[in-house]
Amino acid sequence: MPDDQGQKFVPAVQNAIMIMRLLAASGHPLGATQIARETGLNVSSAFNILRTLSHDGILSFDPEAKTYRIGMGLLEFAAPLLGANPADLLRPTLAAIAQEHQVMIALWHITSNERIVLIDRFTAPNIVQAVVARNSRLPVFAGAIGRCYAASLGLGKAATRKGYKAVRWQNEPGFENYWQDVIAARQTGTAQDRGQLFKGLDIVATLARDADDIPRIGMSSIIIAGQQDEDSLNEVAGALMQAADQVERCVFGRKTE
Repeated sequence: MPDDQGQKFVPAVQNAIMIMRLLAASGHPLGATQIARETGLNVSSAFNILRTLSHDGILSFDPEAKTYRIGMGLLEFAAPLLGANPADLLRPTLAAIAQEHQVMIALWHITSNERIVLIDRFTAPNIVQAVVARNSRLPVFAGAIGRCYAASLGLGKAATRKGYKAVRWQNEPGFENYWQDVIAARQTGTAQDRGQLFKGLDIVATLARDADDIPRIGMSSIIIAGQQDEDSLNEVAGALMQAADQVERCVFGRKTE
């Protein structure tokens, strides 16, 4: 993710974005006073921003109810993204994560027949890395993504055990350990595989679901064991979670829980 340290931002623009996000999340029109209260802005500042955005069609104003909602003008900016391949939209973000954290990031397509297919990879320059060929295919229960997959579907122990047995592990973790990782992933949204799917590789992963809660895209950091400490791996997991959340909301239209 971009390094924001030392950068200066425009408060009015940040406030406008905050208002638009509030209106998008609310699902119904809101008045200026309520918008000011929920965003922490003073009423005068909120009203000026609302008036400007409605003037340009970004918001729609109801003069009778004196409320605002997202306007049709916003589609002018969203149109280039409509129907876009989610992987294409994710590429700049994943490349930035690879660069910032000095890792290799793998982007996986989750198929309907319980496979994951590597569709792209991003790496920081000048690092020792594992090479995973594009179009590589693995069982969907494999590795860190597999733990996230079982967790996201809320699978029971019997179904998870069946998926686990379909994986060829180089250093098998044991099902009970795998199951505990699945339970943990239900809470965190991320999982790790430390040299179990592939000896000598540390993997952290998460996935993105569509509006029907179906897992569609997997994202994993794959590094040589020992290159990153636990804190660094958790930071990578957090960055991948942010990317997954963004694609779920903005591409798949999944509601924030």
